[in-house]
Amino acid sequence: MATAAGVSGTAADSRKQAGKKLVDNLQSDLRALSNEARRKYPPVKEAAESGILKVRTAASKAEDIIPALQAASVEILHPVILGCDTKNPKIVQICLGCIQRLITHEALSVPAGVSVVKMLWNLMESGLEELKLLQTVIILLTTNSIVQGSSLATSLVMCFRLYFTKDSTTINTASAIVRQLVTLVFERVEVEDETPPPEDMDAVRVESLKTVSGKAPASLRPCAKDAFLLFQDLCQLVNADQPQWLIGMTEMTRTFGLELMESLLSRFPEVFIKHPEFSFLLKERVCPLVIKLFSPNIKHSQRLVAPPQLGALDKPYFPISVRLLRVVCILIQQYYSLLVTECEIFLSLLVRFLDPDKPPWQRALAVEVLHKLSVQPSLLKSFCQCYDMKAHSTKIFRDLVNAIGAFIQSLFMQTSLHVPTQQQSGSNASQNPAQPSVLVAGMPVGPGVTPQAAFIYRGVWLPISSNYTPGITKPQILEMLEKVDAPPVPEGYAVSVAYACLLEVVRSLSIIMDGKPEPEACKQVVDTDSEKTALNRELVSSSWCGVLAALSLLLDASTDEAATENILKSVQTYASLCGMLSLTTPRDAFITSLCKASLPPHYMLTVLNPQGGATGNSSPPFKQGHVRTNSQNMAAAVNSAYQGDGDTKNQVVVVGTSLPTASLPIGAQQGPVMLTAKNLQCMRAILSIAHCHGGVLGTSWHLILTTLQHLVWILGLKPSTGGSLKAGRVADSQAVLTTAILTDIPVLSFMLSRLFESSQYLDEVALHHLIDALCKLSAESMELAYTNREPSLFAVAKLLETGLVNLPRLHVLWKPVINHMLEVCQHPHYKMREWGAEAITSLVKAALQHKHEPPLSEDPKCQRTILLPLQELSSILQADIRQKQLECVLQVIQHNGDGIGQGWPLILGVIGALNSEQGENLIRTAFQSLQLVVADFLAVMPCSCLRDCLEVAAKFGSQHQELNISLTAVGLLWNISDFLYQNREKIKTNLANNMENGSHGDKQPMPPFDALWMCLFSKLGDLCVDARPAVRKSAGQTLFSTIAAHGGLLEQTTWQAVLWQVLFPLLDRVKLESGTASTDRSDTSRGINILIHHSRDTAEKQWAETRVLTLAGVARVFSTKRQTLLNLGDFPRAWALLLQFIEISAMSHNAEISLSALKSLQEIIQVSKVTEEDQPVMNGESLDDVVLWTNAWKVWYNIGINSTTPPETNCMPLVYLPSQPYLTTLVQIVPVLFEHIKPRFVAADMSKLITVLRNAVSVPVHGEASPFIVPACYDGALTPLQETVLSVAHILHKEAMAGADNLRSMYPDMFRQLLEYVEFGVEPPRYGNLPTRSVMTMKNATPMSWVTMNYVPFGERSLEMVVSLYEHACRLPSVVHNHVLCSIIRSLRLPLGRKYDCLSQSTWKQAVNSLLVVLDIGLPIARQPDVAEHFTTMWQELATALESFLFTTSVAPPTMTVEEYQRDETIDCKMIQMIRDSILPYTGQAATPEFTAKVMDMLNRGSIHAASCSSFISEYSGQPCYR
Repeated sequence: MATAAGVSGTAADSRKQAGKKLVDNLQSDLRALSNEARRKYPPVKEAAESGILKVRTAASKAEDIIPALQAASVEILHPVILGCDTKNPKIVQICLGCIQRLITHEALSVPAGVSVVKMLWNLMESGLEELKLLQTVIILLTTNSIVQGSSLATSLVMCFRLYFTKDSTTINTASAIVRQLVTLVFERVEVEDETPPPEDMDAVRVESLKTVSGKAPASLRPCAKDAFLLFQDLCQLVNADQPQWLIGMTEMTRTFGLELMESLLSRFPEVFIKHPEFSFLLKERVCPLVIKLFSPNIKHSQRLVAPPQLGALDKPYFPISVRLLRVVCILIQQYYSLLVTECEIFLSLLVRFLDPDKPPWQRALAVEVLHKLSVQPSLLKSFCQCYDMKAHSTKIFRDLVNAIGAFIQSLFMQTSLHVPTQQQSGSNASQNPAQPSVLVAGMPVGPGVTPQAAFIYRGVWLPISSNYTPGITKPQILEMLEKVDAPPVPEGYAVSVAYACLLEVVRSLSIIMDGKPEPEACKQVVDTDSEKTALNRELVSSSWCGVLAALSLLLDASTDEAATENILKSVQTYASLCGMLSLTTPRDAFITSLCKASLPPHYMLTVLNPQGGATGNSSPPFKQGHVRTNSQNMAAAVNSAYQGDGDTKNQVVVVGTSLPTASLPIGAQQGPVMLTAKNLQCMRAILSIAHCHGGVLGTSWHLILTTLQHLVWILGLKPSTGGSLKAGRVADSQAVLTTAILTDIPVLSFMLSRLFESSQYLDEVALHHLIDALCKLSAESMELAYTNREPSLFAVAKLLETGLVNLPRLHVLWKPVINHMLEVCQHPHYKMREWGAEAITSLVKAALQHKHEPPLSEDPKCQRTILLPLQELSSILQADIRQKQLECVLQVIQHNGDGIGQGWPLILGVIGALNSEQGENLIRTAFQSLQLVVADFLAVMPCSCLRDCLEVAAKFGSQHQELNISLTAVGLLWNISDFLYQNREKIKTNLANNMENGSHGDKQPMPPFDALWMCLFSKLGDLCVDARPAVRKSAGQTLFSTIAAHGGLLEQTTWQAVLWQVLFPLLDRVKLESGTASTDRSDTSRGINILIHHSRDTAEKQWAETRVLTLAGVARVFSTKRQTLLNLGDFPRAWALLLQFIEISAMSHNAEISLSALKSLQEIIQVSKVTEEDQPVMNGESLDDVVLWTNAWKVWYNIGINSTTPPETNCMPLVYLPSQPYLTTLVQIVPVLFEHIKPRFVAADMSKLITVLRNAVSVPVHGEASPFIVPACYDGALTPLQETVLSVAHILHKEAMAGADNLRSMYPDMFRQLLEYVEFGVEPPRYGNLPTRSVMTMKNATPMSWVTMNYVPFGERSLEMVVSLYEHACRLPSVVHNHVLCSIIRSLRLPLGRKYDCLSQSTWKQAVNSLLVVLDIGLPIARQPDVAEHFTTMWQELATALESFLFTTSVAPPTMTVEEYQRDETIDCKMIQMIRDSILPYTGQAATPEFTAKVMDMLNRGSIHAASCSSFISEYSGQPCYR
């Protein structure tokens, strides 16, 4: 409060001091006036002195001096007014100074002000102190508002009249003061409007306004009334009518009046808009006036010669035209909402001003006004709303745009080339006196000269006179208010303004549609989005044709980079606006224009030259689709005109080849095409619009991409990794790049990549359009490539690039992109296929690496969608596609194997998609993937996929291109089996869960885990009959090793499937293949140049190996898994079937097969009794054993009898005899088999056994094999077969001696068997009708002969066994009753009789000793009376044997020594001694008379023979033994 009081006190003091000072000054002025008027004007002197007193009185009575002076101002002014009436210049000056002091200190009252105005009027009429007068008027009116009404009008009239004096100083001063005072009047209105109007204000009456009068409407307040009357009179004066308020006006020019009107209209729009009275003036006074004054401009034409009767007013007058257009511009800009109809007329007039027949300055003025209007988006919006969108209204906005376009085109449609020279350039020449010496098409060129920015079209060169600044207008002609005559329009100025105007139209449309804020005064209320959309669509529909035609022309004509850039931005902006509004026709038209500009002139591209021309319903009023001329060639001409630094923007920077299109015949358009810098600038614009506005391009993507494809082709860019484009190698590219473009190529490549990378920000619909356009473009390239033309890979590469950046939206792009790429992969052109496969594989790998939400592991459907394309590639037969596919699979497994999850079936399906036409490289690549899977990913693979893995591995095993892979695949099957075993519990659980989740109540034939094993066994079984021996062998070994190692995991029922679905079918197939195999050596190698052992040099021999392996494996299964198999209900049937296979194989003429069959039989019967303890027993044997072992015995017998029976023919090539190992194995089976059948072994069985053994031991050896089998003749060793046969006999003897009843009765058969063997030692057995050679003569044997075995050791060993057996069984009834002793003597008679003729001398000597032993045992038995009858025949045989030995016909070898003879004689003496000691003493007891007589006769003969012997031994014939 204290501070406020202080401030108030200071103001009061200051005002008091000012009042005192004013009093002093007034007194001083009045004294000066008194002194000056003292002589000539006494009344003035007296009045001045009186005035001094009044001033003093007023100052002394009131504390506040100024109000007191104001109250007395009329009296104080009296001497001053009298002084002015004197017309004395000096007195007038003093008076005016005093008045100015009072005015300045606001010490005048209203009456005083009126008096001052009257006084000033008198001075004005007298022509005194005009400048001082003007100064006083301006002070009087601006200090306060005491002067109003008629006084104000009088003041204004004074200034107007002084404006029209002849003194230039006065005129200029009055001009400024008039403008200031006119403005002041309206400023008072603004101040007045700030206070609320009184409630009793009259209403506006329009009828009263229609009559022009000096009385203001009663609805206005005082200041507004003054302004109303002032503006009304200005209109009257400009219209050459008498003013009603400004009484006393003697002169007025239209130009000055229009300037004042313009000033008021531009500065006080609120007044005119707020007050209806002023609005009325606009509509009823200003607009008709403007239209009237425009009449000469409209009627005048340069083409018409004015008739003589037309006056000056009938011609367009430049000063008035300028001011009229300025007023019109303000009316449209600021009062459009009030003057909608009137503005329609004004705008129509502006359009007409642009007609080609109008003077250039008039056209330039009009285009400047249009430029000022175009920078206001709200105006253009209002034009469209109020005119174009009305049903029966003039299409003002459309006409404006078309008029600008037509104006631009008309500037270029000149018949002659404008070439400015120094003489013709007018003012320009004076400003640029140093003209270049060379002009090309009007454009100055030369060394060191940079051509001016300009437009060149059809030989017309129009320079660009000003740089374009968005939103700013700098009119030149409209500002020439001081010009009386129309100035020449600078060359290129009109086109520069029109060019800027066109750009502003596009900019304003963009602002309108982007929704940027507008000035409040210009806002139009748009209620709904639908109304906004309708407005925007109408804006575009009304303007696009004109804008497109004009911008296309300017773009073609531009030689300036900045201008070109501005035009390109406008085209981009407009196209984007069309796209946002879904106006496809204009959008495509603008984009087509861009595309055409980016390509070389006359480039034949069908997609950019549609037959019908899409122009929509509206069309511009001037020529569309102008033939694009080679403006670049003009620039080229300029460049060729000189050597130096010229305009490089339009120079040729690339020379390349055009891309063939389907619409052109083969061979067309093969010449070089050239790209200029402007072409590349347009290319950047295309990239920019696609990058920034891709979401609204829709189907225009095809236009853009087609153009980019052709440009990329011309530039020589080639696709690289990921779909990006890079410059190809110089050797490969046909494009010639200048130095100027080399740095731009990477930038363009980067922009291309950024374009498609930005597709990740497109919405789904826009992305669909982009993909569809790329697919369509790619399809066109594919169609072209069918004719063997070089295809463009642009679309395929960019499809890949687009796909890689849009992986988060897999559902949008995957199906169309992949489906198209699959078509590309099937194309016959290798490059197309290569990039199609590259795209698919890259997308798949990237999609798997991408972090999806939810993760792929939780979204099997998405994962399957990603991997499915790899599987579909398998149907394509080309090797390059399959190679890419398989390489991709390998990389997928390496990088994503842990997360493939449910996608493993697809991966395995691709790996296993083998066919016979694939090469080794493909097989090898695919197999690498499989190896990786088996090695590292079986544990993470779903258990349900293990079966697929098995099948794929089996496929690789069965392929025939690469043997090593097949063998390795078999090894993989073993690895998988090992994995199954080690993870059996987890796999069982998972498979069981899967079965439960997927079962529908149907009972499964076997557990899923067992089914997995069955699959493994089946696949291995299939590989066991592969055409390649190595594969068969490896598969067979793996199969049986797997069964042996892991068969214990199988359920009981599964074993039945193993037998009947795997093993027995395998045996059958192997038997069939083996039986039909070729014996030709040429069939084995199948073109493979490798060395093969002679034992495997035919298919038959190789299949024999397989058959051996298979049968041995099955037999091993039966042997090792016997306990499990016995529990099967049909084991006897399986046993019988196996025996059948063994029997058939054992009787094969292939030694390897037959021997293996016997070994298999041997293996399956080697069963310990422990395994049979749990079997049900009946009569001491298990119920099944009887059948099983009986079958085994039958099979063995069948094998033995059939294989050892002598052949009926003796033809060497047709005879097949079993080998010694075969026979040995056959006999080795007997002991094992006998263990199981001995309880049921009967005489018939013994007979069969003896027969087989005799036949076996009688089989000769082939001459080629004898050196390796037959031992040396003097070697006392037995052959393995002989050893085995004797071991069988020994076993039988042991069993018989052990007390088995059924065997005791078979002693005679046993003796008979051994005695036959004894005879073999003397006389080798014959084998049928085969001619054989003795082992003694084997050195003379030929390879084609048969050689008998060395039976001497065999016979001698057999004789030993006979003696031993007889020692144990001599008293058995079966031995006695069956004349066994007689049989022994009979068999010994052979070696005894041959003596020295035996193969070995030891034979007859052993026979003698054996006979002596047997007789020593048997003769006492034979002499017993109860059995004597059974020995009757024995005596006769004994006599014969003794006679044969003692009187042998064989002659001793001449090489014998005396000692050897003496030893042999000793043996003879032993025989005689035996007769003497064991026979002769008992001749009467049992021996027959015949035997006795025979013995006596032999003794007698022995003594006679000794007496008559002439040999050197005769001297010993008289020895005691004979005596």
